[in-house]
Amino acid sequence: MDRKNQYALITGSTSGIGYELSKQFAENGYDLVMVARNHDELKAKADEFKSYGINVITMAKNLFTQEDVYSLYSELQLNGISPEILVNDAGQGVYGKFQDTDIHREVDIVNLNIVSVIILTKLFIKDRLPKGSGRILNLASIASKSPGPWHSVYHGTKAFILSWSEAIREELKDSGITVTALLPGPTDTDFFNKADMNESKVMDDKDSFSSPEEVAVDGYNALMNGDDKVISGLKNKINIAMSNMSTDRMAAHNMSEMQKPKAEN
Repeated sequence: MDRKNQYALITGSTSGIGYELSKQFAENGYDLVMVARNHDELKAKADEFKSYGINVITMAKNLFTQEDVYSLYSELQLNGISPEILVNDAGQGVYGKFQDTDIHREVDIVNLNIVSVIILTKLFIKDRLPKGSGRILNLASIASKSPGPWHSVYHGTKAFILSWSEAIREELKDSGITVTALLPGPTDTDFFNKADMNESKVMDDKDSFSSPEEVAVDGYNALMNGDDKVISGLKNKINIAMSNMSTDRMAAHNMSEMQKPKAEN
């Protein structure tokens, strides 16, 4: 393994796609700054990745709060660490009709999926611009490409992430810093359980879900290639192509049929 002597900062790094991305970087010789909320999970995963012969720093932070996002970066700078790579993986959703869902939970999701991402990315860019290099991988989703009844706030946050990623990529094109958006489809992680989506019709097709490892490999390769975005998985590429040809109203209807509760015909 070729040690890179560069740090990759990864949020949501102890489970799902974030864990598999952490593994990709570790296998390729990058040191890790692992960010998640749970101390014990962070320690267990850090011990695992240290076996690759890399340095691993763990930071237990609650990215629902702006204070923890700012303190994360200030602690890195106090320790003289300037990550070369930023992976904004942490994100959550909430299932149900917007009229019925908990607004406090939805504000938390906007804070996690958007606010923490733009703060962390701003701090990363300010740090890396004088150095003339850096790579950013933002977790969007195929949800970013169509309205999402029964999952409306999540789809809206991912539409923001995709649009914003494309915009800052253009702004940074001569800076040495690249921005890549990763668009997975349904993936076999704990996401759906956390979003209370177990009764959604989308869960009927669980056998077709991508593995987090497949998504991570696609994301890692796209980031290293400097691509603007990657849709992970052939089925998802086809779904996006089809939704691009339909009206937003039809796309919303089709998504509603896919995501509505199993109990509804």
